[in-house]
Amino acid sequence: MTENITKEAVLAALSNVMDPDLHQDLVSLNMIRDVVIEGNTVNFSVFLTTPACPLKGKIEADCRQAVNAISGVKEIKINMNADVPNDGRLRGLVDAPIRNAIAVGSGKGGVGKSTIAVNLAVALANSGARVGLLDADIYGPNIPTMMGVEKLPPATDTKLIPAEAHGVKVMSMGFLVKPGQPLIWRGAMLHSAIRQFLSDVEWGELDYLIIDLPPGTGDAPLTLAQSLPLSGAILVTLPQAVSVEDASRGLGMFRTLEVPLLGVIENMTGDVFGQGGGKSFAEAADIPFLGSVPMNGFVRLAGDQGLPAIIAEPDSDAAIAMQEIAETVAAAVSVAALQDSGDAMKISISD
Repeated sequence: MTENITKEAVLAALSNVMDPDLHQDLVSLNMIRDVVIEGNTVNFSVFLTTPACPLKGKIEADCRQAVNAISGVKEIKINMNADVPNDGRLRGLVDAPIRNAIAVGSGKGGVGKSTIAVNLAVALANSGARVGLLDADIYGPNIPTMMGVEKLPPATDTKLIPAEAHGVKVMSMGFLVKPGQPLIWRGAMLHSAIRQFLSDVEWGELDYLIIDLPPGTGDAPLTLAQSLPLSGAILVTLPQAVSVEDASRGLGMFRTLEVPLLGVIENMTGDVFGQGGGKSFAEAADIPFLGSVPMNGFVRLAGDQGLPAIIAEPDSDAAIAMQEIAETVAAAVSVAALQDSGDAMKISISD
């Protein structure tokens, strides 16, 4: 008998499945779509808020269990998809939609900020997201080397075309100057360059634009905050006290600029620099601790060869840590975007 298998029955069953991050059922969140009944087979799609959802497997299993309880169901076919929400912030300099813009910064150089930005971008792209990577470190553009790209494609009459590597669109001053050429620019010139990287580049539609900031608290973060409203910022620090002190200056800068803090990453955790400083800093500042990345010499070697560690050695402890951090960041951005957007779903997010 299949008379009990109706679209209404399927939706009723799935209304008992909760999104673990958003704390609301999938039906109310409009995450269940394309329900089709074919005899004893139930087909439907689950649209997650990010393809990098760390709980994708659990959500699918919970959906399968809920629908399987309907009398007469013999087979369940689930299409796991994603529809990344827009954070609702206006980005007038960019023609194509950039749904979420995430800055990666630090209070000082030498903490592996660019390595984190590169691997975060690649991890999100590997999950199926549309990702861009903007190297805003105008004075020390290392992203082309770390991504293994040397030049841009030919430009159109009106726009620069970003390079592509490992599924990520990439733009950097490193493509536009000769190797080793120093850039001795005043703040106004830097301001103009960053604005052009936003307005004069054919980014296309992006789920995430990852922005690698220069170290410190200078003109670039201010320019970005004024030109491209940010979904949030990530602070990268080493474990030791001196680095944490510098990170606190970055924290103050982002708070002054009213940029939401997504959290802190402790990089190069291990015997040389110790561990725990980043987590203690995050707790004291009352912001999320996104995770720690173990010190691993292979990460540097892979970056020097243009292969991000998450591609070159995905089973390494550092790559696994960065993959988990990318999933955590994606989930946090989705929650914040849905919370801030004020769209028709009216999601109420609780701790």
